[in-house]
Amino acid sequence: MTISVIDLFSVGIGPSSSHTVGPMRAAQEFVSQFPHLPDTVDITLRGSLAATGKGHGTDRAVILGLVGYLPETLEPDVQPAYGDLIPEVGQISGPLGTLNYRITIDVADLPEHPNGVIFQAFDSTGSPLCEPTDYYSVGGGFILSGDHLRRMREEGEDLGSGASTTGHDRSLPFPFRTAAELKEHCRTTGMNYSGIMAHNESTLHGGQEVVAHHLAMVWNTMQECVRAGMKTSGILPGGLGVTRRAPGLLEKLKAIQESPRGDALGAMEWVNLYALAVNEENAAGGKVVTAPTNGAAGIIPAVMHYALDFLGDFSAAKAQQFLLAAGAVGIIIKENASISGAEVGCQGEVGSAAAMAAAGLCEILGGSASQVENAAEIALEHNLGLTCDPVGGLVQIPCIERNAIGAVKAINAARLALMAEGINRVTLDEVVETMARTGKDMLSKYKETAAGGLAVTLGLPVNLTEC
Repeated sequence: MTISVIDLFSVGIGPSSSHTVGPMRAAQEFVSQFPHLPDTVDITLRGSLAATGKGHGTDRAVILGLVGYLPETLEPDVQPAYGDLIPEVGQISGPLGTLNYRITIDVADLPEHPNGVIFQAFDSTGSPLCEPTDYYSVGGGFILSGDHLRRMREEGEDLGSGASTTGHDRSLPFPFRTAAELKEHCRTTGMNYSGIMAHNESTLHGGQEVVAHHLAMVWNTMQECVRAGMKTSGILPGGLGVTRRAPGLLEKLKAIQESPRGDALGAMEWVNLYALAVNEENAAGGKVVTAPTNGAAGIIPAVMHYALDFLGDFSAAKAQQFLLAAGAVGIIIKENASISGAEVGCQGEVGSAAAMAAAGLCEILGGSASQVENAAEIALEHNLGLTCDPVGGLVQIPCIERNAIGAVKAINAARLALMAEGINRVTLDEVVETMARTGKDMLSKYKETAAGGLAVTLGLPVNLTEC
């Protein structure tokens, strides 16, 4: 099995791919086994899903998923709204009907993974319809059933391998798991990263049309998200009192643009704006592209907008090329490490997104396969050890600004790589391996639990939506 770029770049709702998108998909998958909607479902959120679940809207996502809502099509204003207090015992209605639910919060990790949820269904007499069933949200909206995950462990397959999270099992013309293998395909064929990916994706989906349509939708959604973020003002939900800055920054940049003095670093300011706009939308529960996660959703759109606005000739074909090259790096990272903040910290989210964006930008600027690898390596190397420490369990502080910094870092990494010869002393594979080891060494309090870092320094309670 293998990951497709279609799986890697999916449309979902904020604020978290691991804590919102994944649990909603797990809930939908659980109820799909029954011919009719159960009368009652017991839900137990475990580990990181429990620790920051309220702040991330995990409880809302799960109950909406149980009644048939999907992150790809859910409108952000569906009730209950993001930020509403979700009763631990209640009733929910949706496309599949109405059911009763009971939510239990247990911050203890399940042994398989820190992002765990357990479901059990009952009929109207209170008789169980199944045994308790566990699911895990393993980053980027990907999910695994407990049975599947335990089978992977027994077979010695590392969880970082996203290959088993999807159902794509066709033989690829150019299979790769590492950057070295991908670069060798480029050497022997004369193709670049995106060319290798295009052939593989065409094989997976029976032609180029499906992939092209999906990537066009992804780029359109990113642009819509930027526009929405730049025009929407107010206070972000959750209780931190964070003001949305993108609309005000847009007005300031327009004024500077009209000023005769200009600004030599003006492009960087616009990149900051694009990233802030996306992640403010995400923090408000809006529609974003997991790229590769919601927590890092602003980096790739910001760098693509940089290419659109400041480099010229950024056509739809260039956007597709960018996303395919970026997707190749995302697949390598997910296969060999993780894109989950709960597993490896924010190095797996912002670090991965910066590496992907650097690769995409470097390729569309004419970089060789070696230079593209170097760009991704530079961006990821300088995010190693980055902790996930959301204040109050919300993806607002430091997450929103962190995307702006990550986007600028990705552009710098691409430009540095283009100035070099592509002969890397440190390879991308070595940095990915280092990230995986670093994540395993990290204390759990630095991995999306809001129990360490800035989340503790600021002294604010987790799950502020309850306050």
